Amino acid sequence: MDTSRRHFLKSIGLGIGGLSVFGLAAKNAQAELKKKLASIKDSSPAEVAQDEDFWFYVQQAFNCDRSIINLNNGGVHPAPKIVMDAVHRYLDFANGAPVYNSWQVLRPRKELIRKKLADTFGCSAEEIALTRNVTEAMQIGLLGIDLEPGDEVLTTTHDYPSMKYALLQREKREGVKVKMFPFRYPPKKIEDLVDAFKKNITPKTKLIEVCHITNLTGQIFPIKEICQMARKRGIEVVIDGAHAFGHFDFKQKDLDCDIYGANLHKWMMAPIGTGFLYVKKEKIKKIWPLFPSLDPQGDDIRKFENIGTHPDYLELAIGEALAFHHGIGGKRKEERMRYLKNYWAKALEKLPGLKILTSYDPEQACGIGTFTVENMDLSKLVQVLFQKHKIYIITVGVPSFELEGEKITGIRVTPSIYTTLRELDTFIEAVSYYVRNGLPS
Repeated sequence: MDTSRRHFLKSIGLGIGGLSVFGLAAKNAQAELKKKLASIKDSSPAEVAQDEDFWFYVQQAFNCDRSIINLNNGGVHPAPKIVMDAVHRYLDFANGAPVYNSWQVLRPRKELIRKKLADTFGCSAEEIALTRNVTEAMQIGLLGIDLEPGDEVLTTTHDYPSMKYALLQREKREGVKVKMFPFRYPPKKIEDLVDAFKKNITPKTKLIEVCHITNLTGQIFPIKEICQMARKRGIEVVIDGAHAFGHFDFKQKDLDCDIYGANLHKWMMAPIGTGFLYVKKEKIKKIWPLFPSLDPQGDDIRKFENIGTHPDYLELAIGEALAFHHGIGGKRKEERMRYLKNYWAKALEKLPGLKILTSYDPEQACGIGTFTVENMDLSKLVQVLFQKHKIYIITVGVPSFELEGEKITGIRVTPSIYTTLRELDTFIEAVSYYVRNGLPS
């Protein structure tokens, strides 16, 4: 049994051992899960995705507040108990003598975390910078690449505001031109998204910013094809992987990308305030760091980490999150997320006036899904769902494809691996009731 699997079993055991209502001691819980893992070893990830006995044990690894139904895990994800235990352990140690314990003992250990992240992403450790979130990672790339006045930067209207703000600031300060375009969602086929970029590229386009998966409708983009298309034209591509890493299974070679930023406190379930930036080795020199370093045009990836004193204990706890992720299995996790999205979406799609804005095509979507309801105040629906049913969920404004500047209000649903089908059934029943009978006055 590998180290990741042992960590996973330990975390599950600790979680379930505290639930005396089930009468299961931690040791017995681990034994039961070992049996379960043995029984599913020959099952496909799609089959395991529907095995509620297996996911019952996974659910117990989280100290979640079950007095609400949290369907906004796409905002920031709760970490498993094994991760939070590590945070507290490293924090207590660091606090004992920070100038030594943190700087001299803990900080050097993050090199192993860098290597583990690189192994998971499929690259060299010398291409991974640890950051505090995807915004920091992305803005290193978006602000650090040299551009000239008149150069064009291309992105979509669906990309995240923080990234757009970085580009628009460059437009104001440097005279570059930011061009944003809408796209049909979901597209009939994923290749349409490559065509949309090709259509909007001009001879002045020097930089593309694109989401691996959007936060609005969960649309997955064909990153490899976009990167290869742009490379042939001499265009740099910076990829926003905020919702992708730890959500569905991929490696750097599957993307053929040069610059990629990601959160770790979303679907990788690491501590809040962790992320990473990948930069292909030969590209590091040409990107200026966000915080000045001694050698800003050097090729050491660590130049992007010169942020001063920071909580080293959070970075070290990334290791436990990676162990938990690998213990479950990235592909199993992906299929479970997709299964949960399809579970609620297919139950709601037949309701009058309700439209699912997310594809069922596995190439185009995974665990994030968004719907809208014709002639219904969705902001009020969200309020009612929480007030009366303690279901926490959010609305999003999805840019219209047909009408420039207009947005469609949708409800984004992001369950996770700790979400139970019983909780989703409660959500489905409540939404169905209000769509059919109207909202309370």
